[in-house]
Amino acid sequence: MRFRDIRDGKYYFGELDGAANTNTSHNVDIFGNYKLDNGWNFKYSTRLHLAKASLLYGIPLSIFEAGAQDGYTIASTGEAYTGRVGTQLGLSTPEIPVTSVMGRFSINKQLDNHNVTLGILEQYYHIDKYVSNRSLYFQTVENQPQRLIGPNTDEYGFYGYNTSAEYFNGTENKLAVYANDTWKVSDKLNIKAGLMLRHHLIDGDFTRTPRSEGFTLAEAELTDIDESYFHVAGNLNANYNITKNFGVLGNFLYTEENGRLENFSTAIDPSVVKSRSPLAGLGVFWNTDYFSLVSQATYLTKNNYLTRYNLVNPADNTESQQTSVFYNIQTLGWTTDMMISPFKGFNLHYLITLQDPVYKDFTFNAFGENYDYSDKTVLEISNVLMEIDPSYTYKDWRVWASFRYFSKQYANINNALYFAPRWENFGGVNYKYNDHISFGATVVNFLNQTGAKGTINGAELINDASQFYGSVLSGSYIRPFTVQLSASFNF
Repeated sequence: MRFRDIRDGKYYFGELDGAANTNTSHNVDIFGNYKLDNGWNFKYSTRLHLAKASLLYGIPLSIFEAGAQDGYTIASTGEAYTGRVGTQLGLSTPEIPVTSVMGRFSINKQLDNHNVTLGILEQYYHIDKYVSNRSLYFQTVENQPQRLIGPNTDEYGFYGYNTSAEYFNGTENKLAVYANDTWKVSDKLNIKAGLMLRHHLIDGDFTRTPRSEGFTLAEAELTDIDESYFHVAGNLNANYNITKNFGVLGNFLYTEENGRLENFSTAIDPSVVKSRSPLAGLGVFWNTDYFSLVSQATYLTKNNYLTRYNLVNPADNTESQQTSVFYNIQTLGWTTDMMISPFKGFNLHYLITLQDPVYKDFTFNAFGENYDYSDKTVLEISNVLMEIDPSYTYKDWRVWASFRYFSKQYANINNALYFAPRWENFGGVNYKYNDHISFGATVVNFLNQTGAKGTINGAELINDASQFYGSVLSGSYIRPFTVQLSASFNF
């Protein structure tokens, strides 16, 4: 793919299997556990991460039919082309230096019926001039597609250089203090509670300069980023045994977030309104020697989600636009998780989730039109999920399988298109040779099933699904039959 680097204005080609898509990182970890004389247990875990990150990939946007009069030719041969044409968006992030320093320091002690933990979390992150160079191109729709040159492309078959390019630069620092307490109130009642207070600092720069074709930083005016936030998070969990094996449980979780450095990547000022996410759950549990079950209903809501869409104009599928949308999500769910162990070595895990996640306050403008998708089901999320995981262990051998069910998933944000329900399956054999060496074999999709998932790119604004019936579309699909072998060596 061909790009123009917004940092120096130079054009370059990037290869999917080359340096433009290679990451190099170095990690130094120091961790330990020190028992103090006063009975407190001091634990620490730290990491220094140094990296140069490069990323290159393409996103399919749409498919259309080209005739002889449209003037498309195959780039490698110059031969005239008629037939299906795929519009692609190329993205390239070349060799971005990244530095991270992370640390967790805590002290823990059993105090009568309380198990108390006090701690500090530190996260430092610095990225040196992140860029995402962008270009658009056309290709044939076939196995091993070929690049096309069209009437609006350059001599290499690319156009729209950096019309949606991204840039940001700077540092994030998160410093938090936290406390946890596990309180055994009685033989029947247990309570766990936690509180975290965090200071979040963002310092750097970005640009509000609109991304016109051929955009570079030489024409951009940089704007400083100086944001400081204070966050509170907490959790409360309780379980009560009504009988020896049966009881009720409840939990509450609350988190806050404003924004991250990466939110400043476009020309549009990001929303840094505080995002609050409360989750509440209530359920029952039942445990025996051969059977355990947890069944719980939950309610979750979160405001100020941000998603960036590469939208295609329904009236002209060669025209695309990047749009940022802020919205809320609300969901009510019910999950039942059980483990059955009828005889030695055999386990059967079963999980089912019923949920109804919907968008709230989901409005935006694109191609001169206003759209409102509030109360639509969240994209790519099934209302029914199931996992069936049998396994059998004999001495040093373990044989396992996993079957996962996904009900209907919507393929575009206005719910006009959807993917049919599907099963995905995995299986494998693991062998432990000794304490240091083990081997494994995993088979993905051993039933050789087919199915689509994800989204249909270019269809986000489509209201009438019938126009897609019998058509070839771009999207994502479940993994094909694959065999993976592994060996683990531990010293």
